[in-house]
Amino acid sequence: MKMFALGAFALATLTAGAASAQTPPPAPPPLNHGPVITGVCIYSPQTLLANSTAGRSLSEGMQRLAQEVQGELAPYGSSLETEATALQQGGQAADPDGSRARAWQARLQEAQQLEQQRSTELRYTERLQTQSIVNAARPIIAALYQERGCSLLLDSSNVLAGNPAMDITQTAIQRLNQALPALPAFQRSPVPAELQQ
Repeated sequence: MKMFALGAFALATLTAGAASAQTPPPAPPPLNHGPVITGVCIYSPQTLLANSTAGRSLSEGMQRLAQEVQGELAPYGSSLETEATALQQGGQAADPDGSRARAWQARLQEAQQLEQQRSTELRYTERLQTQSIVNAARPIIAALYQERGCSLLLDSSNVLAGNPAMDITQTAIQRLNQALPALPAFQRSPVPAELQQ
């Protein structure tokens, strides 16, 4: 049934996204790095999000919310599937005027709308919680930028290789773990009307 496929896909996407966010890319083969370039620093926001304790609490919280949504939607799918089977097996005699089929179609549309709404809420919640981590990390990154005398801060996702001594990510993670050991418990956030367009 389409709803099951969408629900399973949404949960798999969230779970896979969370899992991939926790797994850093494979390390490149050992390189002989050149000297540290004074004033150039490297930082990986993705690694910070994946490896910080706050980032892991975000991932765990989103998995919990996705499972709650799946539990909420499962009865709709089960009911719709049971009714569809009854209509198929009963043939014309089970629904002579087509009213049961129309009612089933209306319930299916309602369930799909609810599923879409919950999916949007999950994405919005993840964005809000990620922003909380980013807001907590921002002053830490600024302080490291000053301490290391950086003149240029590069996102490591745009750097193929670099001297690890220029990377401030692990220090940022350690400081973020102290400043924000975990996100406060959070629930699914309703999406404001102005963002629903």
